[in-house]
Amino acid sequence: MNIESIKKGQEKNFPGIDLEDENLTHCKLEKINLAGANLVGTDFTKSNLKGAKLDGANLLGAQFKSCDLRANLLGANLMQADLSKADLRGANLRGANLMGAKLLQASLASAFLSGANLTGVNLRGVDLRGADLRGANLNSANLKGTNLVQADLQGANLSEANLEEADLRGANLAGANLLGANLLCAEVEGANFEGANLDQACTLGVEI
Repeated sequence: MNIESIKKGQEKNFPGIDLEDENLTHCKLEKINLAGANLVGTDFTKSNLKGAKLDGANLLGAQFKSCDLRANLLGANLMQADLSKADLRGANLRGANLMGAKLLQASLASAFLSGANLTGVNLRGVDLRGADLRGANLNSANLKGTNLVQADLQGANLSEANLEEADLRGANLAGANLLGANLLCAEVEGANFEGANLDQACTLGVEI
């Protein structure tokens, strides 16, 4: 395996490869196949991974700051990964584990996050417009001021989540668990709360 050929984008097919703690910053890695790879602690800062295959990859603690990560991350382990300012628009994150991940100023508009684990994640101010969050675990997540316009949260677990001042206009929260959630001053015009559990939720300033 020639690491330089990877950095230069000369080779693209590396499923299952071990690149733990490698430095792959500022690299052109469009459409690279790293499915099932060991990428624990790997640094991809400011790299282009558009169209990459990272499904099933172990990305524990990996660095993706300011990356183009419009990629396939189906079932990937992104625990404690740094995704600050990453472009994840339309990315496939179905079933991914994002516990402890940093998402400061990341864009997840229209991303596919159904079944993803976002327990306790700080999503404050993150762009989740039109995202598919069906069945996602957002227990105790911080969604204060988050843009969730037209997002699909059907059946999602939002128990104890902070949705204060979140923009939920047109969002689908049918069957969602909002037990103990904070919806203070959230925007909910056109949102669907049919069958949602709002027990002990704070809904001051909200018309549901």
